[in-house]
Amino acid sequence: MKKEDIKVVILCGGAGTRLKEETEFRPKPLVEISSRPVIWHIMKIYSHYGFNNFILCLGYKGEMIKEYFLNYEVMNNDFTVNLASKRQIIYHNNDGIEKESWNVTLVDTGLETETGGRVKKIESFIKEDVFMLTYGDGLADINIRKVFEIHRESGKIGILSAVHPLSRFGVIEYDGNGMVHGFKEKPSLEGLINGGFFVFKKDFFNYLTDNCTLEKDPLEKLAKEKQLATYVHNGFWKCMDTHKDAKDLNRMWEEGKAPWKVW
Repeated sequence: MKKEDIKVVILCGGAGTRLKEETEFRPKPLVEISSRPVIWHIMKIYSHYGFNNFILCLGYKGEMIKEYFLNYEVMNNDFTVNLASKRQIIYHNNDGIEKESWNVTLVDTGLETETGGRVKKIESFIKEDVFMLTYGDGLADINIRKVFEIHRESGKIGILSAVHPLSRFGVIEYDGNGMVHGFKEKPSLEGLINGGFFVFKKDFFNYLTDNCTLEKDPLEKLAKEKQLATYVHNGFWKCMDTHKDAKDLNRMWEEGKAPWKVW
């Protein structure tokens, strides 16, 4: 099985209510970091490791995501339109266009469908024995190739990437006498959470129903059957969940401190 054939499924259908400052006008995957939508950044991570075949599970404002990819060159270039010559378009700066050999399938999976149900609805598009899955709002400097290889070696149906979330608040450091001697700005928490970046055997579709929640019954059942492996990622991970998250990610990019930029 060639990695070029493996599909990367991205969940793009949620309403993103905690990011309503942006999602009132566009779907969360199109919220921008610098001049590019977050989904572009996610796809660049996968593409860096040779995975270029994508399936996007659409829902809320999915037509806008379709328009973005349908007009990808226009959206990412300066251009001239010759109206006298059958609307001939001349592109001027091809910024990164030639570097992306992506094959993108866009599937309407319903407005109110839960995450697991969205994956179930794209089952017919998965012809290979294995597929990858992630969320349309999470960024990391994760080695996708390593996750894939560990899944293959494990022999399990699925693997998820476990990450250390950052605390929302700074932490006070103090000694045994109760004296403050420092502050730690938003440290990583000790516990691990599901950071996405899954790999599944095709058998996983048997655990899904038309409107189940991915993170509940399907994954819990895999875990009980000892069919869910874990890849612990100790590096950078951040989810664009709120307006502040979006601002933080934009600031990191502008300062040249974007760890997820592995390409």
